[in-house]
Amino acid sequence: MARFAAPVSGLGLLASPQAALAGEIAAGEIAPGETAAGETIQLDRSDADPALWKLSDGDTTIWLFGTMHALKPDLVWFDDAVSEAFAGSDELVIEMLEPDTATMQKVIGTSGIYTDGSTLSQRLSSEQRTHLVEAGASLGIPMQALDRMKPWFAAVTLSAAPLTQLGYDPKAGAEAVLQGSAREQGKTIAGLESFEEQMGFFSTLPEEQQVAFLMDAASSLAEAGEVYAESERAWGVGDVLATERLINEGLQDTPEVYEVLIKGRNREWADWIQTRMEQPGNVFVAVGAGHLAGTDSVQSVLAQRGLTVERVEY
Repeated sequence: MARFAAPVSGLGLLASPQAALAGEIAAGEIAPGETAAGETIQLDRSDADPALWKLSDGDTTIWLFGTMHALKPDLVWFDDAVSEAFAGSDELVIEMLEPDTATMQKVIGTSGIYTDGSTLSQRLSSEQRTHLVEAGASLGIPMQALDRMKPWFAAVTLSAAPLTQLGYDPKAGAEAVLQGSAREQGKTIAGLESFEEQMGFFSTLPEEQQVAFLMDAASSLAEAGEVYAESERAWGVGDVLATERLINEGLQDTPEVYEVLIKGRNREWADWIQTRMEQPGNVFVAVGAGHLAGTDSVQSVLAQRGLTVERVEY
């Protein structure tokens, strides 16, 4: 499981148990997600407090919310400041609006599957193929199925496979919950990218980088449970630094992938937000939390352009 492809998403800096430590955290004396004793804060599944940021001027407010694309259904998070900000927004903006099945199959068929008779095995060394066969077998995915896939699509397939086994459900993920609520409240829902664009980020990577991505995904499967659990904990208690570490550790060997999937997209989204600030209204923007953590985050890009994004304390 390539770590950045895991549900490493939204984070909250000030979970309820941390409210009294707000001043110390702001001063840099305590790392987010830690107590005064330096202990890691445990996730209260009945009261998670993901990170929320606010960018506003006289007539426009844009909320930035980091998400996890799949969560365990028992986690309670859509309340307090998050639900209040959402209720006061006119529009929900997410990474991508999911296309219909026919469109999805067509795009995957042309960008993720070999159609010329060639195979994934032909792109791998003997050692890499053996490693992939073993990784697929551990998930019940035969090499025959993987062999039809281009390296990036095989990597995504391996990354997503452990989710259900570990109890994480995309239907309980933040995007699904927010979209359901937006429909109930009659809000406009828009996407920053199309499905074709998202698949293009992967499929246009040089083959060498795709194979590196695939090998990282295969090598990381043994850590899936641990990484997903830490991602969910960090998200629920507001440990932005932990999310940054997860992203960096997963991408340190593939900087080109990081540039395409994280850094470049953050710049594009900052462009969109900057332009949207010129129009009045309240917008709730929800993107994977990995995009809202670290020195290359959307907030950091906006700050470089003179726009101040404030963390909401709750």
